[in-house]
Amino acid sequence: MIVALDVDFFNNKVMMTHLLSMPFITPLTLGFFGIPISYWLIMGATMIASLWVSSTLKRRFAEHSQAIIHFTGAQVAEMMLRSHGINDVRIIQVNGHLTDHYDPVSKTVNLSESVYHENNVAAAAVAAHEVGHAVQHQQAYKWLNFRSKMVPAVNIASQMLNYFMIMSMFGAAMMQSGFMLLLFVACMAVTTFFAMVTLPVEIDASRRALAWMERSGISSSIDHDRAKNALHWAAMTYVVGALSSAAMLLYYVMQLLGTNRDE
Repeated sequence: MIVALDVDFFNNKVMMTHLLSMPFITPLTLGFFGIPISYWLIMGATMIASLWVSSTLKRRFAEHSQAIIHFTGAQVAEMMLRSHGINDVRIIQVNGHLTDHYDPVSKTVNLSESVYHENNVAAAAVAAHEVGHAVQHQQAYKWLNFRSKMVPAVNIASQMLNYFMIMSMFGAAMMQSGFMLLLFVACMAVTTFFAMVTLPVEIDASRRALAWMERSGISSSIDHDRAKNALHWAAMTYVVGALSSAAMLLYYVMQLLGTNRDE
C-alpha cells in the first residue's frame, strides 16, 4: 500500500472516478446531451480547479528548482531518516515526474529521478515530505494507521466502480434502479472518505518535513519559505481532489433521495 500517492496519479484517479460516475444511472433530464447541467457544473469546476492547481504546482516547482542547495534529494532523505533513528527504510529511484511516494510495505522512500539526483529546494522539500511519511509510520501516526486500515475497503469500492462502468456500457437500463444507485453511492462514499482522510496525513508529513529542514539547517530562511510554498501547492492537489469527490458524492446523494421520493 502506497502512503503518498504521487500528485499526478491522484489527480488522474479523481478525474477518472468522475468520468466513471457519468450519470448513466440517473434518468435523462434537461441538460447537455441529456446530462443534467448540475453535473456539468461540478465537472467543469473540478477540471478548472485541478488544472489550475496542477499548473501552478509545476510552475512553482520549476521556480524552486532554481534555488540550489548543497544536498541532493536522496541525501536529504538519508539525513532525515538517520536523524529520526530510522535505519530499516531504503531510498530508491523511480521513473516519472512528481511520482515520489513512501511504501510502508517494502519500507522504501521512492523518489523520482529529478528529486533523487538534483540539489535544489524543490527536490529537498519533496524528499523530506516522503520521509515525513516514514516518520509517521515509525511513530504510528493515528491518521496514517486509520488510512491504512481503509485500504481493503477502498480497493473493493474502486473495483466496484469499475464494474459499474462496464455494466453501464452493456446495459444502461439496469443501472436505473434505486438499489444500484444506492450501491454506487456507497462505493463513492468510501473513496471520498478515503480522500478526506488523506488530507491530514499529507499535511502532517509536510509539517514534519519543514520542521526538520529548519531545525537541521538544510535550508536558509529564504529557501525554507520556498520549500513551504512548494509543499503547499502539492497539498492543494489533494484538497482539490477531496473537495471534488465530495461534491460529486453530494450530487449522487441528491439523485438517490430523488429516486426514493419517486418510488
